[in-house]
Amino acid sequence: VQLQAYGGGSVQAGDSLRLSCAASGRTFSSNAVGWFRQATGKERELVATIGWNGRNIYVRDSVKGRFTISRDNAKNTVYLQMNSLKPEDTAVYYCAGSTSRISIHITTYAYWGQGTQVTVSS
Repeated sequence: VQLQAYGGGSVQAGDSLRLSCAASGRTFSSNAVGWFRQATGKERELVATIGWNGRNIYVRDSVKGRFTISRDNAKNTVYLQMNSLKPEDTAVYYCAGSTSRISIHITTYAYWGQGTQVTVSS
């Protein structure tokens, strides 16, 4: 099982990025998928999750209205559209697959991929 996050980069404040999370080795069409991030010196935090059917979406308050999570089960891919990026969004972003159909609890996310760096400069 492999999850690969990609699409990160270095941008200016106010710019947009679209992260993608592609799964291989198994399908995650029956599982929740989440995006997490970890800034240097800080704990990993949940950014957004999406239920198995594309509903039951959770987005943390600090990115609400700017970030959108979506999924395409036919492509076994989950996306994170990030608009109006701020310097405080700088972090390594990870995607992860849950063992549950719907979950906002990090403990249920058992399948992790390598992260992608997002750097936002002011």
